[in-house]
Amino acid sequence: MQKKYAFWALLSSFFMQNSNAQLIYPSTAKGQVSDNYFGTAVADPYRWLEDDNSAATAQWVKEQNAVTREYLSKIPFKEQVKQRLEVLWNYPKYGSPFLKGSWFYFYKNDGLQNQSVLYRQRDIKAEPEVFLDPNKFAADGTAALSAVRFSKSGKHLVYTVAQSGSDWQTGYVMDAESKQLLSDKIEFLKFSGFAWKGEEGFYYSRYPKPDEKSKLVKANEFQKVYYHKLGTSQESDVLVFEDKAHPLRYFQAGLTEDERFLIVQVSEGTSGGEVLYKDLKQDPDGSFKVLVSGFETEPEVIDNIDGKLLVKTNDGAPNFKVVLIDPLKPAKANWKTVIAERKEALQDVSTGGGFLFTSYLKDASTMVYQYSYEGKLIRAVDLPGIGTAAGFGAEKKDKAFFYSFTSFNYPTTIFHYDIATGKSTLFKKAEAKFNPDQYETKQVFVISKDGAKVPVFLTYKKGLALDGNNPVLLYGYGGFNIAMTPAFSISNIFFLEQGGVYAQVCLRGGSEYGEEWHKAGMLQNKQNVFNDMIASAEWLIANKYTSKERIAVKGGSNGGLLVGAVMTQRPDLFRVAIPQVGVMDMLRFHRFTVGWGWAVEYGNAEKNEADFKNLYGYSPLHNLRKGACYPATLVTTADHDDRVVPAHSFKFAATLQESQGCNYPVLIRIDSKAGHGAGKPTSKQIEEAADIWSFIMYNLGMEYKQPL
Repeated sequence: MQKKYAFWALLSSFFMQNSNAQLIYPSTAKGQVSDNYFGTAVADPYRWLEDDNSAATAQWVKEQNAVTREYLSKIPFKEQVKQRLEVLWNYPKYGSPFLKGSWFYFYKNDGLQNQSVLYRQRDIKAEPEVFLDPNKFAADGTAALSAVRFSKSGKHLVYTVAQSGSDWQTGYVMDAESKQLLSDKIEFLKFSGFAWKGEEGFYYSRYPKPDEKSKLVKANEFQKVYYHKLGTSQESDVLVFEDKAHPLRYFQAGLTEDERFLIVQVSEGTSGGEVLYKDLKQDPDGSFKVLVSGFETEPEVIDNIDGKLLVKTNDGAPNFKVVLIDPLKPAKANWKTVIAERKEALQDVSTGGGFLFTSYLKDASTMVYQYSYEGKLIRAVDLPGIGTAAGFGAEKKDKAFFYSFTSFNYPTTIFHYDIATGKSTLFKKAEAKFNPDQYETKQVFVISKDGAKVPVFLTYKKGLALDGNNPVLLYGYGGFNIAMTPAFSISNIFFLEQGGVYAQVCLRGGSEYGEEWHKAGMLQNKQNVFNDMIASAEWLIANKYTSKERIAVKGGSNGGLLVGAVMTQRPDLFRVAIPQVGVMDMLRFHRFTVGWGWAVEYGNAEKNEADFKNLYGYSPLHNLRKGACYPATLVTTADHDDRVVPAHSFKFAATLQESQGCNYPVLIRIDSKAGHGAGKPTSKQIEEAADIWSFIMYNLGMEYKQPL
């Protein structure tokens, strides 16, 4: 077995390297741009690729895509990969039902529909009817339904539509009973919620009207909170809150369930917040007052109890707790602890049926508890096993709700929860076309460079031989307080079916172990994240799961930065790298769209010398070394990504192509009419997955196996 594999791998490697040697990359012009950071000159020869409107950039994109398509088309099993993904993808997928007014609403995708459809039914057992079908928004499926917010009675709803994956959205209002659109149209939305005040109107956030030519790259400033009255034009909306002195802040408006308190959550980025409030009962015409001052902690208002506000906070509690704050006496000394901090990290607190539901993570797996509003523990919610549960909560009047549960080999399944008894009942089981009994998941703990214990989930076919020959996909994120928890992925099932091992690392920078875990992977501690990923790859090799020649590393967005960093720091450790929509230029990220909001996580190279030195030390774009042998790399991005603008990937790919010192390919796949990922139609998801898996398998020396 070992000799057979070694011979085939050698032959395959010879074939691939000689095939890759035929690659001729498009010529990328180099400019003479250079910036001075605290006395250090940093060249930026591909700065011109930041201009997404230029003819030169468009031509470069066209030529790069042509080379990538040509390479992928020659992979002998690419069409088989796509066909198998289509088969696996083609099963009904349901969202958890929720009750609004006298209707139960839920999302469903028949299998290969580009966008999930919103259905409704009078009774949970009645025949459902189509309520809103986003597949009719655009023939190619690139217009997506984003936010949907019903009024409390369920009589009206506001929903938003995003075009081609952009974060910019347009809002529409509908009469829910008749399903008729009203004349209201709300534009210039980005990162906005909606808070209905009765049936008359709602609060929302928007930016000034953007310039059409630069709206996908220009920094977004001066978000404001407005009130929109139904039946009026957006021009007559009432300005509720603005802060002219701080253009780089987010403002999100919300109402407590009883609609007494109007809350404005303020943030200067992705970490840290401040809470402002207005008592609409006692002082509706008064100014906003500070409930929790910012921006050192993460406060979040849960509900109102007789004029006092329940708040989730990590102030003095890195794993978070729930406190009761009297707005008339908001000083911290007057806070009353309702639910104390636990050793597990509190992720979310929701309400339903007059109770609180708290969701914690224990080694990255969900635990849920039901409490009274006074903080008395009612029960632990019985979940199916190690995995991720979501959707807890409803309105005070409700007696039950639905939640979902998923894990790596457990397709998303919906359960009905009786609030009074705590009984969970299976409601809708997924019909995915695979046998979960053939696969297993285990959790291991890897010791990182500084001694930190890092959880890693491993999923693979039962009977896996630990002979060092297994192909592995190593996946991570590691930032922005986002936890990497178990979840089902049809795309990953394809890789497992082909004999691969899926390894998901719970890196520092996430919320798996509370704020201390987050802080250990941000700002000056960011290198810990990369060390965690490198240590995980080395552990998999040392424990005979795989070898350097059989590891692919993949991640998106902040995870794309992760891939870029580890492949530049340890190019010898990975055979394939897939950096997706990654933050690659750590010196200029803050200059585009909402990148300024990430400075609290990364730092700012232009404003702080210590930040510059730290960022320059790991920035993927700036740490490529000419002549080094980098992994076979497929960079992915999209033309409408206005979260992490494609210039990051453009400049990184151009520099990597110039630097590559061996025959491993360096390609970039630039999708059209797509963005950072949200709302991507099924057809585009399958095409992208087919390209990525084909590239990974081909460069790991895998052959396509016909499933049994």
